[in-house]
Amino acid sequence: MGQKSSPIAIAKPGLDPRDALDILDIRTQHPEGALQLASRTDAGADVLQYLAAHGAPATRAAVAANRSAPAATNRLLAEDENEDVRAELAVKIARLMPGLSERESSHIFALTIETLECLARDAATRVRAILAEEVKSLDCVPRDIALILARDVNAIVAAPILQYSPLLSDADLIEIIACGQIQQVLTAIASRKPLNEDVSDKLVQSLNVPAVAALLVNRDARIRKETMEQIVEQAEEINAWHVPLALRADLSARAIRRIGSLVGASILERLAARNDLSDATRVHLNREFRARLAESSGHENPSVSPADAVAAARKEGQLDGLFVEQAAQAGRREVVVAALAVLANVTDQTVKKILSAGNAKPIIALVWHAHLSMRVAFKIQTFVMKLPSRDIMPARGGIGFPLSKEEMRWHLNFFNIPA
Repeated sequence: MGQKSSPIAIAKPGLDPRDALDILDIRTQHPEGALQLASRTDAGADVLQYLAAHGAPATRAAVAANRSAPAATNRLLAEDENEDVRAELAVKIARLMPGLSERESSHIFALTIETLECLARDAATRVRAILAEEVKSLDCVPRDIALILARDVNAIVAAPILQYSPLLSDADLIEIIACGQIQQVLTAIASRKPLNEDVSDKLVQSLNVPAVAALLVNRDARIRKETMEQIVEQAEEINAWHVPLALRADLSARAIRRIGSLVGASILERLAARNDLSDATRVHLNREFRARLAESSGHENPSVSPADAVAAARKEGQLDGLFVEQAAQAGRREVVVAALAVLANVTDQTVKKILSAGNAKPIIALVWHAHLSMRVAFKIQTFVMKLPSRDIMPARGGIGFPLSKEEMRWHLNFFNIPA
């Protein structure tokens, strides 16, 4: 009796598929032969279809990974009960997509798209995530399928599509931002290259700190000047934005100055080294830099009284908003008192009464009377008066005083300050 044929020999080129199935009992005698047969590109459509329908899970997974499997077989495997089989299929189908419509018949193309959609709606997050990762940069998959994945409830599925897919419109992205506040989703959108101003606006409006940080880091994200100003204002209390802001190339001179008052000496030095600064802005940043170095190294001279420090600054022409702001941020209450007394032409005792009132409105009025900015008033509320956040009055529209002139005059009159 002749030697029994090996499983490999069964699949040799030219073997009739029906003979292969007759010789090889895939369910009992040669399971390893079925697995090898399922991996061969020359096994034939009928053999692969049979293996997909009747093979063990490992065999079906091999058919799912086989690029020669017919479209009908792929469609069958898209609903296989085994997750590993569907995961293998997801990788293969995605890699078959480029150029598929040009080289295949309309029937095969339709079946392949149907398979792709089935996988995009798969019950297993892992399968959907694998598919999303494989198709994230493709422009040859149907837009509807990209949207299914982009709107997935699991960020691990949605994020790759949201960050990379060329099929999503700005309207799609804005809708997704409005509907979902998942951090990973917003961060993925913020990292898209390029990103236009409308989408950037919506991301900033979400007030999601990591997403806005990712937006600032993204050099291909266009941000309107007005939106950047909003970010700079909000960055007052958000340290995570300081460095990304300082490294942006599209900053206005005003924004650069504001950022300079927030960051440490090392970032200030980098800001001052920019080659797009005006002379006035460069001088401003260098002053900030020297002041920050003095603060960090404790160079304040304890023998100099607050009144003498203010007098010296006045003599040098530096008794201004920046001087008061830096003193407030450093918690130098007596220097702030002496400076406001000089600038507002009131007594030190009056300034102390206002600071002790525990109310933001009188100090805002006094700062206005001293011809300083609302930013100075904000710093005094925060670092000198140390008001609770609920009692702090922020600027109106980012820079304006939140009280009317009539209100501010009333508060000044209450402390016998003519205005």
